[in-house]
Amino acid sequence: MTWPTAALLAGAGICAGLTGSIAGLASLFSYPALLAAGLPPLTANVTNAVSLIFSSVGSVFGSRLELRGRNRRRMRVYLVASFFGGLTGGLLLENTPAATFEYVVPILIAMASVAVVLPRRPHGADDDLAGDPNWLVPAIFAIGIYGGYFGAGAGTMLLALLLLITTDSLAVCNAVKNLVLGAANGVAAILFALTAPVDWAAVAPLALGLLLGSACGPWVVRHAPVQPLRWVIAVAGLGLAAKLGWQAYR
Repeated sequence: MTWPTAALLAGAGICAGLTGSIAGLASLFSYPALLAAGLPPLTANVTNAVSLIFSSVGSVFGSRLELRGRNRRRMRVYLVASFFGGLTGGLLLENTPAATFEYVVPILIAMASVAVVLPRRPHGADDDLAGDPNWLVPAIFAIGIYGGYFGAGAGTMLLALLLLITTDSLAVCNAVKNLVLGAANGVAAILFALTAPVDWAAVAPLALGLLLGSACGPWVVRHAPVQPLRWVIAVAGLGLAAKLGWQAYR
């Protein structure tokens, strides 16, 4: 690992952590940086997954204000669903080709990106994730599977889901997204760390950048104008969907 390569990965990590903690698009920066550093695709994928746990740590740390007072029982249910979803996705990745999701992923990310800007009910300052529909926990489990298996855009999907079914603010939904998806990322990262060809020399600089960038993301969401930020998230998600669609259908 040369110093220029380490600097590239650290810089990409900062950008990835910032975008990941805001829009759930960390892999848009981190995965290509690993490929540019010379890692083969499979190694880059699992190295990226292990590194992203540091993005989850930073984003949850930065989201402490929004997570304070959340319904703990509901949070536990969401975390359990996401944890087992991430574990399932990680096991699937080790036993099936990642190309399985290639054709449907761009459509899912595009739909989630559009959903981020759909009109929603006004939120109240004391709202919590109440009145959950019966399908919410299975949906979180499914997103957890996707997060552990493929990952790209999983945060956008979960954020869109929370924005559509709750009356919480964007900042609160983003904080819950960071916490819940962190469970899926964490279990997949542990699985890959134990069983997959992780490039630990690449993890170190990338993880440092992810930690720094992700800790700043919740502050941006907390202070940025809500509607323009939702559009930025949507446009970035559509860009990722277009990129993945081009790779899948060309």
